[in-house]
Amino acid sequence: MSAFDFDLFVIGGGSGGVRAARMAAQRGLRVALAEVLGTDGLGGTCVNVGCIPKKLYSYAAHYSEAFEEARGFGWQVGETTFDWATLKANRAKEIARLNGVYANLLRGAGVTQLDGFARLVGDHEIELATLNADGSPGHRRFSAANILIATGGTPHVPHFSGREHVITSNEVFDLDPFPKRLLIVGGGYIACEFASIFNGLGANVTQLYRGEQVLRGFDDEIRHFAAAEMVKAGVDLRLNAGVVDIRKTGQGLRVECEDGNTVMADAVLYATGRVPNTRDLGLERVGVATGARGEVIVNAQYQTNVPHIRAVGDVTNRVQLTPVALGEAMVVVDALCGPAPGKAPRDMAYDFIPTAVFTHPSIGTVGLTEAQARERFGDVTVFRSEFKALKHTLSGRSERTLMKLVVDTKTDRVVGLHMVGAEAGEIVQGFAVALKAGATKAVFDNTIGIHPTAAEEFVTMREPVR
Repeated sequence: MSAFDFDLFVIGGGSGGVRAARMAAQRGLRVALAEVLGTDGLGGTCVNVGCIPKKLYSYAAHYSEAFEEARGFGWQVGETTFDWATLKANRAKEIARLNGVYANLLRGAGVTQLDGFARLVGDHEIELATLNADGSPGHRRFSAANILIATGGTPHVPHFSGREHVITSNEVFDLDPFPKRLLIVGGGYIACEFASIFNGLGANVTQLYRGEQVLRGFDDEIRHFAAAEMVKAGVDLRLNAGVVDIRKTGQGLRVECEDGNTVMADAVLYATGRVPNTRDLGLERVGVATGARGEVIVNAQYQTNVPHIRAVGDVTNRVQLTPVALGEAMVVVDALCGPAPGKAPRDMAYDFIPTAVFTHPSIGTVGLTEAQARERFGDVTVFRSEFKALKHTLSGRSERTLMKLVVDTKTDRVVGLHMVGAEAGEIVQGFAVALKAGATKAVFDNTIGIHPTAAEEFVTMREPVR
């Protein structure tokens, strides 16, 4: 019998932590998972204040477009109204259901669930800060042979005058009342998604970004095209623009910009990046190395410089995506328990990770941008198609779709695939399998398309644009 209380102690109940705890327990380890459940339930950022509620709100925002488009197809839609309180209540009910699903999965696997803030206090020791029955603070101590840090990330708001008046993506889902005038600061995918969402729900949205174009890191053509479509849909996007200060007035929040202009808003959402959640975890106490942004530094098996302490997910600041955290968690489980019967030990590759941005229209992408491909391969061939989707030939909307393939000329391998258009994420997911498998442009050309769909355009592009 082990001298430790647990074989594995997981700190953090997000996607990576829950997956690692559940699968390790199913493999026979004695596992505990600690999470602070005061305001949110299990599931971490993704379930509570990230992917899931954001996608639900994106669905809601599309209905205003759908009502307008229906006329072109012969439907006469009467007067419509939007009830923000109903959306919030229904979202909260669904998130609570998912929290329960996560708890049941852990319980069914035999994981010991602990409600409280866990920190490292010794080489193999964890202290859990809890509340006693009378509301007074309490502490419990546990020992574990292995420890997994899976505490995720948190929104970062820079210091400036009026910082106390802004909200982050953690609070935006429950704003009260609905903001008729919303100012969003930031140019990443979170800022752009919320700009599209609240624009679709009926707010007057202004988005400020200090850079030359939003969505830095995405393919340049995709960035410019998506931004233009967002502006066309009604988002007031202002580039090379920053905030000097924010003041509360009787007419709302007065935002002074660096160019001297002012914007009046009912709410100001800062989406200016996220930082790893490592504060007060006690990492320095046991000598765990962290990077410049507080991220936990790990090797290929997600071990820190203290070998029995591992970390996965956003806290490592590698690729901040839920499916990546899940994949990393399974590498940890195989490292601790050995691979599943008949399976090779898992590893995690960070090339050809597909991702989507739920702007309106949405973005889907996998592989290299054109610039990255030229830097890596030198000679690349680019195929591009821009068109009005069949639906909009009758809907009356001017929305357009962009699709792009980047091919390594020497090998004919497709190394980048990008799309702006309806259901881009659903479409690109399937093509990600092809790119991961090494499909060439010849394979794409020899694949029969499904007609009429937007997706078939990826297998019918024949003439390179450069």
